[in-house]
Amino acid sequence: MADYIIGLTGGIGSGKTTVANIFAEQGVTLVDADIVARDVVATGSDGLKEIVTHFGEQILSADGGLDRAKLREVIFNNDSERLWLNSLLHPMIRESMLQQCKEAQSDYVIMVVPLLFENGLDRLVDRTLLVDISPELQQKRTVDRDLVTAQHVKNIIGSQASRAEKLSKADDVIDNQGEISALKCKVEALHNFYLKLSSNA
Repeated sequence: MADYIIGLTGGIGSGKTTVANIFAEQGVTLVDADIVARDVVATGSDGLKEIVTHFGEQILSADGGLDRAKLREVIFNNDSERLWLNSLLHPMIRESMLQQCKEAQSDYVIMVVPLLFENGLDRLVDRTLLVDISPELQQKRTVDRDLVTAQHVKNIIGSQASRAEKLSKADDVIDNQGEISALKCKVEALHNFYLKLSSNA
């Protein structure tokens, strides 16, 4: 059982997933908030049942799963419905993530949370790691990867905590503006550091 949790975060296009996967290559268990968020509303889940009870069956797709686009439409510009949804799902996501951390067999766990600071989930971890790149590079990488407009990426970046705020809150920072080989060296160094910390925890 892993008692030491590292919260890994970074803005869109920063390379969080790449960093998380390099940690996984070292044998570290990953608990990914995005995957857990999908699981708690999967077909047949309690989360989906409660959403259907509240919003009606129009938010279901033809195969009986959650139609995310329809749900987004319903809660878009409706603060009270968005708050209701968040108050239902956030505790479920938190509980599931902590359960997965408890069950992990590695010396420590990496909890991958895009909005770690924004949602106050840094309170659940022992240490935080920020993957940092400049907003310009963030924008370029996301536009290239997701084939979206620069304005769309700017809006997403604007809705998240500022770079300065995240840098001030993070215990550790990986600068991901260089090559993948340099990134691997940085992650391996941090891995060894976290092994020491977890053994003393």
